[in-house]
Amino acid sequence: AKLSRGLPVGDNWSYEPKWDGFRCIVFRDGDDVELGSRNERPLTRYFPELIAPLRAALPKRAVLDGEIVIMTDHGLDFDLLSNRIHPAVSRITKLSEETPAAFVAFDLLAEGARDLRDRTFETRRELLEAKVQPDGSVHVTPRTRDPEAAGVWFEEFEGAGLDGLVVKDVEGTYRPGDRGWLKVKHLRTADCVVAGFRWHKTAREAIGSLLLGLYDDRGVLHHVGVTSSFTMATRKSLVDLLAPLRIPRAPLKFARFGLRAFRSAQGLARGLFGSSGNKLGELATRFQFPSETAHRALGDTRTTARLFVE
Repeated sequence: AKLSRGLPVGDNWSYEPKWDGFRCIVFRDGDDVELGSRNERPLTRYFPELIAPLRAALPKRAVLDGEIVIMTDHGLDFDLLSNRIHPAVSRITKLSEETPAAFVAFDLLAEGARDLRDRTFETRRELLEAKVQPDGSVHVTPRTRDPEAAGVWFEEFEGAGLDGLVVKDVEGTYRPGDRGWLKVKHLRTADCVVAGFRWHKTAREAIGSLLLGLYDDRGVLHHVGVTSSFTMATRKSLVDLLAPLRIPRAPLKFARFGLRAFRSAQGLARGLFGSSGNKLGELATRFQFPSETAHRALGDTRTTARLFVE
C-alpha cells in the first residue's frame, strides 16, 4: 500500500485496520491448504495450528489475502511471530501450542473456478463475508465506509498493536505488485545510529539497506531495524558517503546484539524453505496465478530482515 499522511475522505473509500503481522496468501484446494508470503515464500510449516481451522472456515477451493497475527492480552505481538521462523519442528510445535496464531482475511482472490481479481473490491468484500465462516482462529477484518469511525479506529486501535489503517477504493480491482491501496500509519521518529549496511541484491555499487541501532543506558548498541526505501540514485550516492566511515568489522557489542542475529536470520531463511515451496508453487499454478518458483533463491535480505524487525 502507498503511504498517505492523512486520512482520505470520499464516497469511494473503505477503511480497515492495518494488522501488524505476516502478510499471507492462503491457497485451499480440497484438503490441501498452503500458506505463502507475498513473495511466495512458504509459511505453512511455521503455523501448523492454522491448517485445520482454515479447512473449516474457507470454501473448498479458494485463494485469500490476509495477515497472520498473534494476539495476546496486551495486543498483537510481532516478536512472537518472528520466533516461529525456526528450523526445529519441535520448537515450532511448542510455540504453536503456547502462542497460537490467527489468520485475518481481508480479500478473496478466487473462489471455486472464479478468478475474482478483476472484480471490484466491494464485490470481493461481499463474497468474502458470505464465503468465510469465522471462528477463534480465522477472522474477517472489520471495515467501515464512515471516515469518522475510521478516525476513531485510528486513535483507539493503536494501543492494541495495530499499525494504522488501510484505505481501499471500493471500485478498485486487485492489482498484485501495484500499490493501489493507501495506508495511514502512526508516525514515530527516532535518531538512530547507522551501524552497518548491506549491499543491494542486484545493482553493483549500491546500498541495499542500512542497519540501525540505538544505545541503551549502559552504552550498548542494540540493533533496532533497517531502512531501505531509497531511490537508486540515493543508493549509489550512499556508497561514497559511507566510504570514509567504514571499518573492517562491526563493534563487538553491536555484533553480539545485532549483526549476528541479522546474519542468523538470513541463514535460517535460506536454509528452511524446502520441499514445501514446491507445494506452494503447485497450488498457485492450479489457480493459474502468476508464479515464479515459490522457493526461489532467498537472497532478498530486506525481506528476511522484515521477518525479524518491522
